[in-house]
Amino acid sequence: MQRHSQSTRSAQRRIRRRDFLSVVAGAAAVSIVPASALGRTSQAPPSERIRVGVVGLGSRGFNLIDDVLPEDDAQIVAVCDVDSIHYRDRPWGQGPAFGCRPAQKKIEGYYAEQTPTGRFRGLRVTGDYRELVAGDDVDAVIVATPDHWHALVAIDSICAGKDVYCEKPLAHTFAEGQAICREVARHKAVFQVGSQQRTMAEFRKAVELVLNGLIGKVKSVEVGLPSGYPEPMGEPTIVEPAEHLDYEFWCGPAPKLPYMRARHHRWWRGHLAFGGGVLMDWIGHHNDIAQWALGEPRGGPQVVEAVDWTFPDTEIYNTPHHYQIRCQYAGGITSTISDATPVGTKWIGEDGWIFVTRGKLEASDPRWAKKDFDPGKIKLGPSPTHMRNFLNGIKSREECAAPADIALRSITPGLLGYVSNAMGRPLRWEAAAERILDDAEADKALRTFAYRKPWTLDA
Repeated sequence: MQRHSQSTRSAQRRIRRRDFLSVVAGAAAVSIVPASALGRTSQAPPSERIRVGVVGLGSRGFNLIDDVLPEDDAQIVAVCDVDSIHYRDRPWGQGPAFGCRPAQKKIEGYYAEQTPTGRFRGLRVTGDYRELVAGDDVDAVIVATPDHWHALVAIDSICAGKDVYCEKPLAHTFAEGQAICREVARHKAVFQVGSQQRTMAEFRKAVELVLNGLIGKVKSVEVGLPSGYPEPMGEPTIVEPAEHLDYEFWCGPAPKLPYMRARHHRWWRGHLAFGGGVLMDWIGHHNDIAQWALGEPRGGPQVVEAVDWTFPDTEIYNTPHHYQIRCQYAGGITSTISDATPVGTKWIGEDGWIFVTRGKLEASDPRWAKKDFDPGKIKLGPSPTHMRNFLNGIKSREECAAPADIALRSITPGLLGYVSNAMGRPLRWEAAAERILDDAEADKALRTFAYRKPWTLDA
């Protein structure tokens, strides 16, 4: 892993975002493996290959690395993380390793297997994402960081001329989501959010069935999400961060809370400093599909109310363990987003119902769920994998399956739910104007956020 002296790292953290390009403009270039060296005669030549950088090398980052490696027209050329090696929530040395060193070993080992000599070197490794996005050797950036870093890494990447694949939820706060959408539009960037259910066959079929009116007029929707963390999910003792982790940089724009394993790898989303709980982890999946089938992918509910939220009896986490969000859409359609219903999405209409979750599609009429059933005129058709869809979008400059603005609409009921719970009242929402109606206090709360100095959101 490329390391910096403590003084150099501290100086880099004080750099304002608008100055980072000039600071790291000299980032080293990476040699691209020629097609002949990889032994694949069908692989795109280096000049046509999409050069990918990955920021965030935890479990999800490794999943996305696995998605990119087999693609013949793409090559991972740079990786970044503030932790050189870790084992997620497991005891040290148990299970798969993550972080910079294991990622470098994995990627270089994969490419080495493709070469006649069995040797490959050249992956750029850094602990500062700004060095990665500033390099001329990167065309696209994968953002697989904790939620509190999504906006800064994504926006800096877009402003540096890169296309972006960003894990869900799109952003940690509503204002961050709006900022990302503005920069995507301004720079005409290709942007894919990791709401991969949009490219999965069972979900596309479910959406087709609802849009084609098989269940008649939709009356209600049940969006089932997992429960949150009822207790510390790891060791709650406050300790000094390990030497291989730059915890100062890991916290970045978020408050620097005392370090503990119960609030770090895997479990960070239990605290609002870093994530929005399991609610915001999953709402970008199943509520995304729910609104798509309602014909509201760029719309949203008219009324949102948080009810029956239960928080864990610990100060370690401050996100709900149990929760329900009631929504009202145009046409009298109601929805509930809750951990009290089966995980997945269920649309209930006047003539039947459809339920879908990963790997399963069910219907009140079993014929509808059969693979060969023709749902009607509205066809979404098959889709390539989510990563392939992103790479295709980079080449064609066409919109991906999960664009930024739709991803923001998908998670907005969750963000509104937090405001409703804090205010203790329902909120009237105007999606087109992106504002809470007749409630200035709540609207201000939705838009208010603060970054720890010196980080700013001044794209």
